[in-house]
Amino acid sequence: MLIVIASPRSQQLGTFLAQLKRLKGCELVFAPTASATLEIVRTGAPAFAIIDEGLPDADPLKLVTDIMMVNAMVNTAVVSPLTDEEFHEASEGLGILAAIPPTPDEEDGKRIAEIFSRFV
Repeated sequence: MLIVIASPRSQQLGTFLAQLKRLKGCELVFAPTASATLEIVRTGAPAFAIIDEGLPDADPLKLVTDIMMVNAMVNTAVVSPLTDEEFHEASEGLGILAAIPPTPDEEDGKRIAEIFSRFV
């Protein structure tokens, strides 16, 4: 199962991502930009994408929309500083599985891994 991590912060997300690596058959691929993420979506058919804030070339919610246009089967989770209510309002209709706090930790990783495991 391929998971694309759209983030320039691979080092800072290590503790969070360690939990995803525990999923059976999980392969994490990093993409530091939105354009690199879309290329992976086109060629690699990931099951999931985690979209970080602060990508140099796209807003996270715009990238989710772009991913849906390329491959609507890719499930997404997005790093966001918004409250749950604000995030729901901003992302309504995009089918995002979960919001992730800006500095995700081990517990956030476990939560996202559990959500992703429901879809495999």
